[in-house]
Amino acid sequence: MRRTSYMLFLICIFTASVMAQTVSKNSFRPTDGNSKDGRLPIRQPEAPEEFTIGPEDVLSITVWHEPDLTNKATVRPDGKIGIPLLNDIQASGLTPKQLQEQITEDLKKFLSEPQVSIVVQEIHSQIVYITGAIARPGAYPLGRPLTVMELLVRAGGLADFAKSEEIQIVRKEGNKLNRFRFNYKQFAEGKNYQQDIRLRTGDMVIVP
Repeated sequence: MRRTSYMLFLICIFTASVMAQTVSKNSFRPTDGNSKDGRLPIRQPEAPEEFTIGPEDVLSITVWHEPDLTNKATVRPDGKIGIPLLNDIQASGLTPKQLQEQITEDLKKFLSEPQVSIVVQEIHSQIVYITGAIARPGAYPLGRPLTVMELLVRAGGLADFAKSEEIQIVRKEGNKLNRFRFNYKQFAEGKNYQQDIRLRTGDMVIVP
């Protein structure tokens, strides 16, 4: 009798352990876009395009254990910045990583194994434009990732007489101009979200 009770006790423990492992695995299993269990799909964030430094951008330059070389620099109109020991360094046209590598390499003449980090604190070189039937047409700094809809909001919204279904984005790529359409009415109705593209520096948004 005691042996039978002991065997039943072991069976209960084993069954409970298996059920707990099954529930644990199912509870943390990621879902995809085809999930039918009512949970929202897990979406991977977009990797942002590598930023290119330009005139008037403000950079924070840190050299590990070298406080005299750590400073904040504004990119001059000629595209250069001044750094102690190195004088003028070309920054415009480079990514932060490329500039970091350049400064690190140049500092090796004076320091043993320099460790340099570059942080873009303020962006003033990238600009987008909006014109036409909009409350506040003009040039707007592209200080962070910005979509067409966000620019329309920043510019005060559409005028009453605007042709909201015929908005265009003009982008120069190489020697040619590409045009993209943005239908404000569709977007406001929750349709065609992919047309709300991320703007690039130099883009012109035209609201007829």
